[in-house]
Amino acid sequence: MLNNILTDQQCEQLHTLIEEAETIVITCHTNADGDAIGSSLGWAEYLKSLGKEPTIVVPDQYPDYLHWMPNTEKIVRYDKHQEQCDLLLKIADLVFCLDFNTVSRVDQMQKSLSLSPAKKVLVDHHLNPDVDTVLTISHPDMSSTSELVFRLVWQLGGFDQLGKHFAVPVYCGMMTDTGGFTFNSNDPNIFYIISQLLTKGINKDRIYRNVYHNFSENRLRLTGFVMLERLVVDTERHASFYALRRTDLKRFQFVKGDAEGLVNMPLQIKGLKLSISLREDTERDNLVWVSLRSVDDFPCNKMAEDFFNGGGHLNASGGRLNCTIDEAVSIAQQAILHYEQLLK
Repeated sequence: MLNNILTDQQCEQLHTLIEEAETIVITCHTNADGDAIGSSLGWAEYLKSLGKEPTIVVPDQYPDYLHWMPNTEKIVRYDKHQEQCDLLLKIADLVFCLDFNTVSRVDQMQKSLSLSPAKKVLVDHHLNPDVDTVLTISHPDMSSTSELVFRLVWQLGGFDQLGKHFAVPVYCGMMTDTGGFTFNSNDPNIFYIISQLLTKGINKDRIYRNVYHNFSENRLRLTGFVMLERLVVDTERHASFYALRRTDLKRFQFVKGDAEGLVNMPLQIKGLKLSISLREDTERDNLVWVSLRSVDDFPCNKMAEDFFNGGGHLNASGGRLNCTIDEAVSIAQQAILHYEQLLK
């Protein structure tokens, strides 16, 4: 049986907040990943089972390989419908902030979210939550925000009446945020949760294929190009990095999501402890997106904080640099040298 993640008082508070709200918005971070979208869809499904009509608002485009999930067509993008989203946040009674720990993570939507008079509830698994809320549900020890959503629904007694439209996105979110349950997933409770989701008739093998076997030919060729032409391996320090330039992305007709998972691949090299991905933004100059992955006890999150204006989890973190791609390469090399003793 799963342990409760809310106190009795928090449980009652959450129940009251939902019951009294007429207009509910669910939002997540920019460049939404499988966990952000999965947890949002799952939580929306639970709220709908209570008779509510929540709206999911995301800051911008999210990867094509997530569009197959049920109800994604109802998600509203802030970058495409700013006036509608601003109004929704202005009139909302209740806003659920899922899978981010600070309002800067919603990027261009930050001002509108901050000014919203709605009561806010944070549900997240990142360190150091810093959002002005009436209720913060923060558990950095959890594998994903989707796991947190499952646990909330379970504790609130709502799981039995839910079906596939809840189970599919929650499973997808847990799966993607653990790399197919290959990291941050040693808690036996995770597999108990999976067993319960399977009772809803989901096909976990198909979900895996929909996410990881759903790329274009260009994505496959991009993968080969990165591994052959861009990957730099520091054998002495058991680390690697690669830099994807805008010209590279244009050559392979890059669309959002095509770089997903590439950062994990160098960790297949025997003895490698750290992999860093640097990707030049396709539209904005002097903006480089950074992803870090590691194995065992190497602290990706600490490196992300120290060098890449980011953070995250022990073995999976991210950040961003406001500089050229060449400067970003230099910073990555400095980061590897700085952490040389831990890497060796």
